[in-house]
Formats: sequence, C-alpha cells, structure tokens
Amino acid sequence: MRKESSIFALTNQINYIMKKLLPFLALCLVFTPLSGQEFGSHFNNQTLRVDYIFSGDSAKQFISLSELSQSPVWAGKRNHLAEVPLAGNGQIEMKDSKTHKTIYKMSFSSLFQEWLTTQEATKTTKAFENTFQLPMPLNPVDVSIQLTDVYAKIQCKLTHHIDPKDILIRKLQSANPPFKYIWKGGEIEKCIDVAIVAEGYTANEKELFYRDAEIATESLFSHEPFKKLKNRFNIIAVACPSKDSGVSVPLQNIWKETAAESNFSTFYSDRYLTTTHIRKLYDQLAGIPFEHLIILANTDVYGGGGIYNSYTLTTSHHVLFKPVVVHEFGHSFGGLGDEYYYDDQYTPMYPAGVEPWEPNLTTLTHFETKWKDMLPTGTQIPTPPVKDPSKIYTQVGVFEGGGYSSKGVYRPAMECRMKINEAPGFCPVCQRALERIIRFYTDE
Repeated sequence: MRKESSIFALTNQINYIMKKLLPFLALCLVFTPLSGQEFGSHFNNQTLRVDYIFSGDSAKQFISLSELSQSPVWAGKRNHLAEVPLAGNGQIEMKDSKTHKTIYKMSFSSLFQEWLTTQEATKTTKAFENTFQLPMPLNPVDVSIQLTDVYAKIQCKLTHHIDPKDILIRKLQSANPPFKYIWKGGEIEKCIDVAIVAEGYTANEKELFYRDAEIATESLFSHEPFKKLKNRFNIIAVACPSKDSGVSVPLQNIWKETAAESNFSTFYSDRYLTTTHIRKLYDQLAGIPFEHLIILANTDVYGGGGIYNSYTLTTSHHVLFKPVVVHEFGHSFGGLGDEYYYDDQYTPMYPAGVEPWEPNLTTLTHFETKWKDMLPTGTQIPTPPVKDPSKIYTQVGVFEGGGYSSKGVYRPAMECRMKINEAPGFCPVCQRALERIIRFYTDE
C-alpha cells in the first residue's frame, strides 16, 4: 500500500509540474523559429541554380535538366521551407536522399505552360529555358519538378539526384554589374529581396535606369499592403548594360542586342513583352542577392508581362509605367490573376469545375477557400454591378467576368489594380492575398 501511495503521490507531482510547464512550452513553440533552425541543418548560405528545359507541344510535354551551378549568398526564404503559399502551375520539391524528408518546396508558373494554350502549340514543338534558385543543400538530395495543366493534373514530372559535392556543379563568380540599393528595409536573411534589372539601357544610360528604378519602387510602395510592410523589402537596382538602347519590336522589324534579349509580340500578341533567354540574364546577376525580378525595358511602347515566381517585365517610359509595373508585380510576386475579360470570349485557362489557384479569381467550385469570409452579410452571388463610384474599388462581392472570360469566372471587386490601370490600388481581397504572401516569406 505504501508503494502504491508513493506512486500516486509522484504521479500527482508530475501532473502538477506539467500543468505549470505547459504554458511555457507553448510559448517556446510559438516564439522559437523552428524553420530558421532547420535551414542551418539542411542548407548553407549559398544558392543552387538549376536550369531546366521545358519542351513539347499541346499533346506531350517534357522536362530536361540542363545544368547545375552554385553562386554565393542565399536570398530566398528561410522559414516555411517545406510549404508553398500558392499552388502555381508547377512545383519543385527537394528531399533529403537519406531520410526522404521534404526540406524545401517552391511553386511557380512558366511561359511554356502559357504557350501550351495557344494554337501554335497544336502544330509544332518548342523548348523554353527555365531557371530556378534553390538553397544549396549540405547533403545529397532528390529534386522533383512537375508541371500541372489547367485541370490541376500533372502534365509531366522529373526527379533527379543532386550531390552538393558533384564536381560538375559550375561555380559562378560574381558578375559584378553596376548596382545600388534603392531601398533597404533590413538584412537579406529577414527581407524579401527584389532586383530591378535594366533591359535595353546602354552603359551610358545607367543613371537614366537608376531614376526609372526609383520611380518603380516609389510606385510599388505607394500601394497597400507594400506601403505598410515596406520594411520587409530590399530593392536593389542592377544596371546590366546592353549593347543597344531600346528593345526588340518584331512588328516593326526592330531587333536589338540587349541584356535580357526581350521582345514584344510574344505568342504574336503585340503588347506582350517577355524574354525566353532567362539563363543569360541569371548569369549576369550571379552574386546579386535577389529572389524576385522586375525587368525594366527602356522603351515608350506599351506592354509587359508578369509570371508567378519568374519575373515582371514592363516598359519604363510609357505614360502608364507606374500602374503597369505594380500590376505585373502583382502577377509575378503575388500570383494574382488578371481580372479583366473580353466580351463573349471563353478562355481554356479557367475551365468550369476547377477552382483557380490564383487567390483573386474563382469559378465558385470551392469558393470557401477564397474570399467568401470577406463578403458582407446578404451579398448576392453573382453580385450585381456596383453603381456608386465611391464603392467600385472597395466593395467586396462576386462579380462575373475575370481571367479573360466574361462568363464562368468571377472577381472580387468591380474595379482593381488587377483589372484596370485607372484603379488607385488593389481591392481588399488582393491586398489581403498580397499581405499573406509577404508575411509567409518574412514571419517566423
């Protein structure tokens, strides 16, 4: 009996101690940056650049590994390492080869996948360069990359092994292009590092580029939530010199030799300005700490483009430069979809019955995962057009028309930066989506 009493007493003491310790342990779990600690366990402070070739046509696609390279300094995320904020149109997953534990993941979209929706993709085969920056692993890893279609089904997938001691991983030296910080909110490890890159600026136009980069930065930080979370960003202007001034305009038979080799008429759309020579650009940025790209094209021709977790490319001397650069960054950084549409036109990019991964578009398939919680009580779905001018940018609803389709796709506001250039800013739903992305990268 004495022994049982002693055990009972000891159990009570243990329970009492645990009750006292639980709040403290909970606080430790909340405030200890576990992901940050895991980063040092799996990676060093360097970048592993992986170059792929995406190729194929509308019927069959392929992913090929092109080259591995290593450069100094890692400027990407150090927390939420095995998570992605948005699904994107593709994902990369890195697993420890020994434990098979996922130690890093990122999502993205690509110009190749957009091309697959064109008529040309039904007639010919093409190949596109794609470059991704990953943290340099300490130990051997297995990397899987997959592309998904508009139905969120896997189109193709590649898994390959990487040994960080592989002698064929090319060691990149710093390219040392002229650069300067436009804004520095904090240390590289704690901020989102954005590189604004010169395209079509000659060496003699460096100061012109720096002024344009400052205008782009001011425009970005004039919009919420970037304005209130300004200290979570670093903006560095990189004056990559071009041989020629201006950019290529195929419609006018103008071809220039420039840093990023960009051109208008992407997919034969006159205003669509992109580059398919991404590896050349990344070579010029070796050693520059960045995780997001804004490319400024030295031209007054209207156009641009933004691809999620790839790049923003826009023209810097058009009268609408300020709103357009913010709109395109909404695509490339925030994964926001276009909210404009064409009357009586249907696009295969957002089929019925599939919920878009973009946070500001819905087909109402799984609307509860979007902005349903932000709707005012009694909101009609679909929401009738808002006629009050003071509410067209702020009233949240479910307005039909978005993602290039006038029917079946819905947007959260009558007007928004992701719909028209005249909008003063992002709608409340886009603001929340952008803030979530910013905090995903910067909150521990």
